[in-house]
Amino acid sequence: MTGMVFVFYCNWAVLLCLSVQAYENLALHQPAWQNTTFSSVTGAEYAVDGSKTGCRWSVGGQTAEWRVDLGGVKNIDHVVIHHVDWLFNGFFLGFSVYISNTKNKEDGVLCFRDTNYTRATLPNPVNISCPYHGRYVIYYNNRTHLPYPEEYEPHTAFGLCEVEVYGCRSLKNYGENCSLECPQNCQDGYCDIVEGTCPACKPGFIGPMCNVECAVELFGNNCYNNCSLTCGNPGVCHKVTGHCNGSCLPGWEGDMCQNECMVGFYGVNCFQNCSMTCGIPGNCDRITGYCNGGCLRGWTGDRCEECAAGSFGNNCSKNCSMTCGNPGVCHKVTGSCNGSCLAGWEGNMCENECSVGFYGVNCLQNCSMTCGIPGTCDRITGYCNGGCQRGRRGVRCEEGKG
Repeated sequence: MTGMVFVFYCNWAVLLCLSVQAYENLALHQPAWQNTTFSSVTGAEYAVDGSKTGCRWSVGGQTAEWRVDLGGVKNIDHVVIHHVDWLFNGFFLGFSVYISNTKNKEDGVLCFRDTNYTRATLPNPVNISCPYHGRYVIYYNNRTHLPYPEEYEPHTAFGLCEVEVYGCRSLKNYGENCSLECPQNCQDGYCDIVEGTCPACKPGFIGPMCNVECAVELFGNNCYNNCSLTCGNPGVCHKVTGHCNGSCLPGWEGDMCQNECMVGFYGVNCFQNCSMTCGIPGNCDRITGYCNGGCLRGWTGDRCEECAAGSFGNNCSKNCSMTCGNPGVCHKVTGSCNGSCLAGWEGNMCENECSVGFYGVNCLQNCSMTCGIPGTCDRITGYCNGGCQRGRRGVRCEEGKG
């Protein structure tokens, strides 16, 4: 299989050999760089040319930094470093390996730092587990902070015969031959290259393989957040966003029902308007819609509905006059009879009997001057009181002499 190998690494001191899964060498023939170059045959590219023979080394000074660009972010399992001539391995002691998505090691993760090797114990090759995702593999060493361990040379050196970076080209694959796909709910699609476990899950999922949905009342990253108790279905929300599925309890609004209704609104999702006939117009309880400050005149009830026919005034506590032109029907605020009174009555609320000399609807008609007592009549009918003057007859003394 092209580019794929089974590699066996042995520690002869303990007679232990480990079999490593067949991953591709992602560094082979990829662009490489180093901070100093001794000659044309010690360039950075020779560490990724696939050859482990005829390697050269050169002193690097106080720092030695080398990196390979994998051409994109890759799913890395391990790095194998082949150093050159063992006689000079004191230059290599104390080296580090970083995995980064940029050319700066400070932006990445440290997957190895030598703190224990001696000239006698430094293995060659060195097999380093680096189960991370990254684009750049960076080798770094320095002699900038005294004192150094006894066997360290006073300078570093580039002694990289070959650097092999084994892993999967696709971030979304893992396992033997990178033939398995990472679980679909891994955050960003990444997973452990061996086990397929997710370093993190997409919001709404938990578990090593991110295949367990959040419990009903939980949502978000690692299902750490509680659904709002002001959702229309309290404590039940979208497992990813925490949204209340478009419904809030009365008095609340917002995607997560986190906001109280603004002044002037009430009810489910704050969709309803407070009545403008509240005592304080447009001001009501955000949950029930019940008016604050009572009602304006002519309105009554918890939400200040219009007075029923026959009542008017504050809280509709007064009865319309039965002497209105339409008895018991009046203006709901003022109690006025809409300009019409029964015969014999006058006034805005038809509360006054006709004055002497007047009768009929709104007392607009004059009693006859031919009545027995001139200008005196029944205020309702206009019939003359005390009979008629001589020569006159009829209920209103309207007949007789011309």
